[in-house]
Amino acid sequence: MINDLWIYGTAMTAGAAGALAVSVFGEKWALLDRPNERSSHELAVPRGGGIGILVAFIVGSLMLSVSPRFWIPAVILSLVSLAEDRFAVGVVKRLLAQFVVTFFFLFFATGIHFNRLPGAILLAFYSLYIVGTANFYNFMDGINGIAGITGTVAFSLLGAYGSFNGRDPVLTALCFSMACGCAGFLPFNLPRARVFLGDVGSILLGFVFACVVVSWSDTVTEFLSLAGFLFLFYADELVTLAERLGDGESPARAHRRHLYQVLVNEGGLAHWRVSTGYGLGQLVIGLAVWIAGSSGLLPLAGLLAGFFIFFIRFNNRVKKMYLNG
Repeated sequence: MINDLWIYGTAMTAGAAGALAVSVFGEKWALLDRPNERSSHELAVPRGGGIGILVAFIVGSLMLSVSPRFWIPAVILSLVSLAEDRFAVGVVKRLLAQFVVTFFFLFFATGIHFNRLPGAILLAFYSLYIVGTANFYNFMDGINGIAGITGTVAFSLLGAYGSFNGRDPVLTALCFSMACGCAGFLPFNLPRARVFLGDVGSILLGFVFACVVVSWSDTVTEFLSLAGFLFLFYADELVTLAERLGDGESPARAHRRHLYQVLVNEGGLAHWRVSTGYGLGQLVIGLAVWIAGSSGLLPLAGLLAGFFIFFIRFNNRVKKMYLNG
């Protein structure tokens, strides 16, 4: 227990130290996020502060003796993402790297037998899920605090779930470590952003979250319960993607159509209010799906459907008010 507290303290310190270093030296290191069509900020801000969370992940993995089959793919992907923060790697190369490390994780870090039909189907589904989650997390990192707050909540929920359900204590402690890394980063990103997380942090958080979900999902019910700990990110991204495709807009084009972006940019709400709202909403939803999941698949599916319908209606109302009004 004492050793775990040292790990959590180290993770929080690393998250803060990485953010501080990039906030001070980001311009010198050419790690700057300049405003574009997708941005919700007006001035150039250093990005890549998530390097501290990467350090927290590496240190936590080594101190906890996490299997290299789990942490090495995540580190490789995060370093590729850091290169994107610095050099702009390109979409195709990034996706290729994401699928390669995902295949590595699924083949060597899970017990799924992919030489049979059910395993092949799971390979395809989990590959899309992990890569999708990594990118969804990155897309949702568009205003101050939203990625850090949601990361703290989502990984804390995963850690609590692991503790209460007797899951691998190593991965359970790693989840709490990731939550602490996010918490350490937050003061440098909220309420005023001195530094942004960057792809190095957001892609890492999404990838690790999805890998833990896959590692612990013995049933469909458990998969939906655990994935529900990041429900608002999935809902916002999927609804926005559907809207854009319905309007004939290219998914690769920069935009500001996420609900959280509209609330800040057109609605005029402060970043911290929207980010905190997402975090509190995710906490409530996460606890609700956890409880519903213990009652079986049907109650859980019904609850998730209800949350999704509510999100769609709220999303439509807000966008009708500010974008189509």
